[in-house]
Amino acid sequence: MARPAVAVGAVIAVLAVGAGSYVAWHEGVGPLPDPEGCTATAGGHTASLSIDQAGNASIIAAVAERRGLPARAISIAIAAAIQESKLQNLEGGDRDSIGIFQQRPSQGWGTPRQLNDPYYATNAFYDALVTVDGYENMPITEAAQAVQRSAYPDAYAEHESDGRAVASALSGYSPAAFTCVVHASDPAGEKMGPSGLTGRADAVRRDVEKAFGTLPMGGFAPGGVTTGHMAGSAHYDGRAIDIVFRPVSDENQIRGWAVAQYLVANARRLDVEHVIFDGRIWTAGSKSEDGWRRYVPPKDEPGDRSVLEHRDHVHVDVF
Repeated sequence: MARPAVAVGAVIAVLAVGAGSYVAWHEGVGPLPDPEGCTATAGGHTASLSIDQAGNASIIAAVAERRGLPARAISIAIAAAIQESKLQNLEGGDRDSIGIFQQRPSQGWGTPRQLNDPYYATNAFYDALVTVDGYENMPITEAAQAVQRSAYPDAYAEHESDGRAVASALSGYSPAAFTCVVHASDPAGEKMGPSGLTGRADAVRRDVEKAFGTLPMGGFAPGGVTTGHMAGSAHYDGRAIDIVFRPVSDENQIRGWAVAQYLVANARRLDVEHVIFDGRIWTAGSKSEDGWRRYVPPKDEPGDRSVLEHRDHVHVDVF
């Protein structure tokens, strides 16, 4: 009669181990990798975002950068998007609401297809925001309400701290303040295309141009590059791009950090392995748990230290 009890005990033990493994995997306990996700830390506050939320937040920030809008506009837009959709690009919502700002076609915001595009939706939000007189000095909740005209106007205030932290990081005003834990992608083993870039690297190039407009880029050439980079550089495989911000200045450092942190926010989607800028490096995989680390090139490497330390360009490479 003892055997059934032993069997039941064994089943319970197996289930307990399985449950423990599940928790360990999802909570980052022990030797298993931390779960994927992102954080923005600024002004003594840390906002936590999922990978999808980070991607949408980065688009909101990039559109503002491209339009020359202040970080305050990003704070307002982020707070509004958190309240309306939890920063998710929703296909539906209350009545005919759509997208990250839950804008309604029936109220003239655009077609359903347009509002499902985060770039279109964000531009539509900013088009309305810039018509609000004095929005830069308004409390975030009042400015967001002036655009959204929500039935719950005070709800935006709950997200002001998150909005400010995310905006400060993704606008570049808080360097190395936006980071993500991203598991490593499988190497693609791609060959160079006509531009001298692999398919993944070229996708990064096109994505950055879509987000920020035309920026000076280098580190690749038709047929590939054979000199000008450190030994073993991903540039020689066509897996890397340099986005140039010269001369080194306070303004260009802010712009460079906006792009660098955009790339980290989208590292999972774009199969990014490394981002280097301003003497800091972010790496996908287990090292992403350490966030931005100090980057020090070999002392015996010839060349201008500001270039070697990537202070005048953002380096990004892919798996």
